[in-house]
Amino acid sequence: MREFDLIIVGSGSGNSILTDEYQDLNVAIVEPGTFGGTCLNVGCIPTKMYVYPATVAREAEDASRLGVEASVDSVDWQAMRDRIFSRIDAIANGGLTYRQSLENVSVIQEYVHFVAPKVLETESGERITAPHIVLANGSRVRLPEVPGMDLPGVHTSDTVMRLDELPESIIVVGGGYIAAEFCHVFNGLGSKVTQLNRSERLLRQHDDTIAERFKREAALQWDLQLNRSITGIEQTADGKLTVTAAASDESLETWEGTADVVLVATGRVPNSDTLNPAAAHGDVFDSGLLAVDEYQRVLSDGQPVEGLWALGDVCSPYQLKHVANAEARTVAHNVLHPESLRATDHRFVPSAVFTDPQIATVGLTEQQARIWAEQNDTEITVKEQRFGDVAYGWAMEDSVGICKVIADKSTGLLLGAHLIGKDSSNLIQPLIQAMSFGQTAHEIARGQYWIHPALAEVIENALLGLDLPEQD
Repeated sequence: MREFDLIIVGSGSGNSILTDEYQDLNVAIVEPGTFGGTCLNVGCIPTKMYVYPATVAREAEDASRLGVEASVDSVDWQAMRDRIFSRIDAIANGGLTYRQSLENVSVIQEYVHFVAPKVLETESGERITAPHIVLANGSRVRLPEVPGMDLPGVHTSDTVMRLDELPESIIVVGGGYIAAEFCHVFNGLGSKVTQLNRSERLLRQHDDTIAERFKREAALQWDLQLNRSITGIEQTADGKLTVTAAASDESLETWEGTADVVLVATGRVPNSDTLNPAAAHGDVFDSGLLAVDEYQRVLSDGQPVEGLWALGDVCSPYQLKHVANAEARTVAHNVLHPESLRATDHRFVPSAVFTDPQIATVGLTEQQARIWAEQNDTEITVKEQRFGDVAYGWAMEDSVGICKVIADKSTGLLLGAHLIGKDSSNLIQPLIQAMSFGQTAHEIARGQYWIHPALAEVIENALLGLDLPEQD
């Protein structure tokens, strides 16, 4: 058995644990896949590198309402793909090469699983152990169990971005943020897009106002087929793919559609099962997530296991890179400083959906806030401010964007913020800051200048529109 001071399973956010404080430790990094993890290789970064040109193309086609006649003459998918992945692949390969060059780091490119507490076994049969083991091996795509999932032309988010050609038509299965972003990418770049979802609701984790507004705008851009569950995929004689879907609504008939490519975006599952966590006595939720405490310690029968840590998608319900990075910082400190443990702050976790229109959210939805208020014997106040009501919104002739803020009426503290519209992922940041640092709506609205006529004035006006007692 090979012994290390630290074993890290996963090379995404887990790779960032190794600060200068770790240079004297004997470390193993286990990565059977592409070095760098989901975000770098098949997630956040390449998707947004496609989202941006798709957004540019959409804005060009939509410019006529501003008195500008513009069009997209052509899209060079191959050049776009090669530009994106030449950069990403170089970073992944460089990260692997760098770690392999360090004298104190061993990179193990095999899957591992527990055979006993603190003992991992590789696919080739080697056993490794360490007093500290960090589990950061992420998640993988979830595929529905229907016939035809293994046909050529059926893709997931792991593979669809490396297509050789832009498909003329694509069917996207799913109603979450991954599906929403890829519908925008392919629609913006010129494909005929159909989105297939098993329920009436898109983006079911989002605030009702935002989800309804997005569904309205999505229906204007691509074909929405809602209340339909995929039942199978078949290949046609000319190589295309025909998808069938059963109706969940009795008033609807079975749906059938044909396209060049099918993208299955029905969610992700934690990779905890690949680790055989039972052998390490780790607790696992029904969702597959490893149970951890606020210090990122893996739990066994509800109690922390000394020296066993987890972070990111394998234990976190958020599946967000910025959350995994925060958890990695927690672990990096706690492994070396057990006498002064730090907790990860999960109170106000923001997220964005880079679709068209863009969406950003933090905190409680209005429905959740009303339940919270009832439980805490207080009231909430809600304000929806249209982007089109501020000067820069006029300039854009915006009829889509909304900033929705929710506050505790008794304290003025924000409980949630939800935006849909241009640059929402940037506009929401002062609201995240206010929630994180305990600023009231009045303090953030009147305690600083807001550039006029910047679009950020929509945030200021939303805050001032809340029904709150006046403050000095």
